[in-house]
Amino acid sequence: MEVLYERCSGLDVHQATVVACVRHPGERGRRISEIRTFGTTTVELLALADWLTTEGVTHVAMESTGVYWKPVFNILEGNFAVVLINAQPH
Repeated sequence: MEVLYERCSGLDVHQATVVACVRHPGERGRRISEIRTFGTTTVELLALADWLTTEGVTHVAMESTGVYWKPVFNILEGNFAVVLINAQPH
């Protein structure tokens, strides 16, 4: 499989938490995943953005039900390519 984004993140956005997974290259061509949970206050979302920046993330995909994604998107959109994904089946 061809890797399209070397350093990317997936976010699962809830009312009170954001679970973030960052994937990046490891040794011998393997991928490394790290998962962290953040709150949804502005301070916590800025900490999330700082962590993603420190990890060299360029692209973020987030899944959210409801409107909980809006503050997350607003904080991240200036620094990353952000995509909102609806995981609901058709």
